[in-house]
Amino acid sequence: MEASTNLHTDFDLCYRAVCSRDARFDGRFYSAVTSTGIYCRPICPARTPQARNMRFFSSAAAAEAAGFRACRRCHPESSPGSSDWNVRADLVARALRLIAAGLVDSEGVSGLAQRLAVSERHIHRELTAEVGVGPLALARSRRAQVARLLIDQTDLPLTEIAFSSGFASIRQFNETMQQLFGCAPSEFRRRQISEGNGAGKLTLRLQYRPPYAFGPLLTYLEKRALPGVEEVVNGVYRRTIRLARSQGLLELEPQPTKHAVAVRLSLDNLNDISAIVQRCRNLFDLDADPLAIMHMLEADPLLAPLVAALPGLRIPGAFDGFELAVRAILGQQVSVAGARTLAARVARITGEPLAQPDGTLTHYFPTPAQLIEGSLDGLGITTSRIKAIKELARSVDAGEIILDRGADRAETVARLQSLPGVGPWTASYIAMRALGDPDAFPVTDLGLRRAFEQHNLPASPKSISAHAETWRPWRAYATHYLWHNLASSNNSKIGEVFPDVSE
Repeated sequence: MEASTNLHTDFDLCYRAVCSRDARFDGRFYSAVTSTGIYCRPICPARTPQARNMRFFSSAAAAEAAGFRACRRCHPESSPGSSDWNVRADLVARALRLIAAGLVDSEGVSGLAQRLAVSERHIHRELTAEVGVGPLALARSRRAQVARLLIDQTDLPLTEIAFSSGFASIRQFNETMQQLFGCAPSEFRRRQISEGNGAGKLTLRLQYRPPYAFGPLLTYLEKRALPGVEEVVNGVYRRTIRLARSQGLLELEPQPTKHAVAVRLSLDNLNDISAIVQRCRNLFDLDADPLAIMHMLEADPLLAPLVAALPGLRIPGAFDGFELAVRAILGQQVSVAGARTLAARVARITGEPLAQPDGTLTHYFPTPAQLIEGSLDGLGITTSRIKAIKELARSVDAGEIILDRGADRAETVARLQSLPGVGPWTASYIAMRALGDPDAFPVTDLGLRRAFEQHNLPASPKSISAHAETWRPWRAYATHYLWHNLASSNNSKIGEVFPDVSE
């Protein structure tokens, strides 16, 4: 099943998906019923309406703009995001990722347009043509979805939820929730949610499309966990986090029986809650469409047995793109253990310590400004790596390089490679995990070459690149399948070193 952002225009396909409650389409389109004025997810358990009463939309915001309100049974606000937009790297896709990250809330439509280097009128026109509504409607829908999530799953006061979700006033909050969900916010509060909300922690549950191979993802993160900043304990990923307006601790715990990941937060305030939720989705790759990825990759005899043995492999993302990029540079041509040691020294010397350590978590990873000012001498880092990290920090601090999901992928990769000591492998690795490019491909990787050699396939970068054309647009996932296989085989040490051989 290939990605298609025009899926909602195929009425017969969408209606068949609704009739069968096909989970493959969850989050990729929404169905609305003209006789009830309600819109739903394709997997809604309600009785399937007659075809003549059905309409389909590419986004919840488009359904809301057409006058439909969200279903109270299937909760459209909790569905996984559409993976179709993550494949694309064009203007509209970037705009949608930035809106999902809360940019319109913090900087307005003018900030969104400036980030994309277009006019406000142009981005409104492009979004309306593709998804049926402009940036303000999309941002409004996202705020309401976050608010509904907080109302349903926490016992936070409604006033706090309103402002944490990005609403400018209680009146705007009440009116929006009434319009989009058909009732006042207080009516959602039928019971208090106590699960996981003790000891000052806020708990949310984020859904994903099954299957999901949690074991490899947690193992990958555990082997690379930065001492003092993050850890994996008993199947729970924990780390310190710091955003523009809030800081604290984050925990992510898989809940496979519920097709969800529990997010537990201990924050000094909730002003960045929307951005944190989206970053958690990115970190655990919760918006991926595993069946579409598997369908494409299993056609290759090299990958078919790996896909069959491990359905639903995800790509570990990054909570903070700058942190990931620094660690990628530190990890060049050294073992994973060696890279962890170096990164821990950097965090301890230049990062801000927690006011009160939480177990092994003691520091926030340094900001670009802190790395610019701090000294990295005497930490065992080579002079060339120090120069690369300092130049990266300066470029990010100056806004010349942006390392998030809304960045222009091609431009960012080019700018990364213009830095001293950053070559194609490092740039591809950063694009894969920090920019969320599902087609990022480190063609010079040693592990890829060994995998091809083991199967008696031509293993030059040119041959590997030609072979991998059949993997598009999922070359990053193919790479992780091969990496995992190498790390799990008798040649496990190969999977522990990811050099940039061009540097």
